[in-house]
Amino acid sequence: MKLFWSSRSPFVRKVMVFAHECGLVGRIECTRTLVAMNKPNTDLLKINPTGKIPTLLLDDGSALYDSTVICEYLDSLHDGAKLFPASGASRWTALRRHALGNNLLDNLMLWRNEQLRPQTQQSPETLAAFETKVRNAVAALDREADDINSTAVGIGHVAIACALSYADFRFSHLGWRTGNERITRWFDSFAQRPSMVDTAHIDQ
Repeated sequence: MKLFWSSRSPFVRKVMVFAHECGLVGRIECTRTLVAMNKPNTDLLKINPTGKIPTLLLDDGSALYDSTVICEYLDSLHDGAKLFPASGASRWTALRRHALGNNLLDNLMLWRNEQLRPQTQQSPETLAAFETKVRNAVAALDREADDINSTAVGIGHVAIACALSYADFRFSHLGWRTGNERITRWFDSFAQRPSMVDTAHIDQ
């Protein structure tokens, strides 16, 4: 399998962390791929009509996207404990946490895109709104950190860890750990897992 990849993308990192946790990383060939909001990658557009990464090219020539679909596909390829629980309360909890982590990531990336606009074009109200949403999501994570820590690693853990690591990567000034000691302890422990260490962001 070929993964169209960038070391800067948190959604690519989510797929790679997931692949490590499933024991499948050795089956994935990473292809460095540059994408930008204002400059579509014409080669990637031939494979993924959205022009986004991650995109997974399967051995039969078909492609899967986005990160959630790719992760669920990878979960179908191994015989270990599934990171997407099959049914019951554990499934809905995992999916809800995944949604919280994914939406936190979305807001961080949209916030960064707004910051990258020329200063005269930036909207102070939009910037403030993103900060409010991000801080609120982190506070929600802190409230359920003990339960997150006590449940088996799943897709929710992966998404949350990737979102918080992206906050460290692009928003070091945010200070999200202040007042959120419980989720900080969980994240700092999770960040030591080989899946996180081996997929660290590199700004290149």
